[in-house]
Amino acid sequence: MNKRTNGAQGEAEARAFLEGKGAKILEMNWRRPTGEIDIIARQGKTLLFVEVKRRASLRYGRPAEAVDKAKQAHILRTAALYVQEHGLSDAPMRFDVIEVLPDEIRHIEGAFDATGFW
Repeated sequence: MNKRTNGAQGEAEARAFLEGKGAKILEMNWRRPTGEIDIIARQGKTLLFVEVKRRASLRYGRPAEAVDKAKQAHILRTAALYVQEHGLSDAPMRFDVIEVLPDEIRHIEGAFDATGFW
C-alpha cells in the first residue's frame, strides 16, 4: 500500500470514528497554501481541526509524535484561514489528533492549542 492510499484509508477510518461520536464532518483534506487539514468537523458548537496519523505499528513511536511544532503551525495557519473564510471567528475550536493503528483508534482531544498564535 502506498503512502497516499494508506493516508486515505486512515482518514476514512477517522471520519467514521468521529461520526460515530456524533461529529458532523464539514471538510476532508481542506487545502490552502499554508497547509492541509485532514478533517474539519463540528461537534456541538465546537469546530474540530483534526490531524490523522496512521501507522502499521509502534516501531517508530506513537503516530501523534509526528505532529511536531512545525506541523502544528501549518495546521494553525490553515485553520485561521478556514475560520476567516467561513466567518467563524467566534466559534470555539479544538485541535485534535487521531491515531489509527491496526488494532486501535486513539482520539487525542485538544492535542495542541492556539494559545499565543492568534
